[in-house]
Amino acid sequence: MTENKETKGILIVISSPSGAGKTSICKELLRLDNKIRPSISVTTRKPRNNETDGVDYIFISENDFNKQILNGSFLEYASVFNNKYGTLASSTEKLLNDNYDVLFDIDWQGTQQLSQNNNNILTIFILPPDKAEIERRLKKRETENSESIDIVNERMSKFEDELSHWKEYDYVVTNDDFEMCISEILNIISAERKKRTRQKTLFSKIRDLTE
Repeated sequence: MTENKETKGILIVISSPSGAGKTSICKELLRLDNKIRPSISVTTRKPRNNETDGVDYIFISENDFNKQILNGSFLEYASVFNNKYGTLASSTEKLLNDNYDVLFDIDWQGTQQLSQNNNNILTIFILPPDKAEIERRLKKRETENSESIDIVNERMSKFEDELSHWKEYDYVVTNDDFEMCISEILNIISAERKKRTRQKTLFSKIRDLTE
């Protein structure tokens, strides 16, 4: 996807180590801000108990996912904990052209791919309050979704690797108080919108002066 200076929508990326709360954060941002629309990822993993196909994720087979890769359908894709996740370019383009900001709940791999081809992107990394809280949340998820202890252990073993990518993001927010975390992210988005709108106005003004 190439950047269009006149496009009003922003790509908003929320990333974090597994268990830091980014999914809950994204749901709350969507509830509070009607200018944001979700990027619904395609995935090969099995749905959790509280997830709906086509709403939380688009669940497909690995064979179908690989076909989408060959067809060049994905804006970004990555393999995470033995499952594949990807974002369809067509749905993202439509939302941006309709002047919506598009919210991505993706990891650092997908963020790197998006950042390579887009300047109109805002990236936010979510930190947990501490490592013990991450382990508590993952064990709770294990109980609720019948995940094995091996999956929990694998997620914990990759915690530091995921955490190491925080420097690649525009902003870092700690999720130790959920409401304060949401408020901080909304303030960041608001400031970025104002800045980018001003930049677009300048591009148009300079273009008019040079024609």
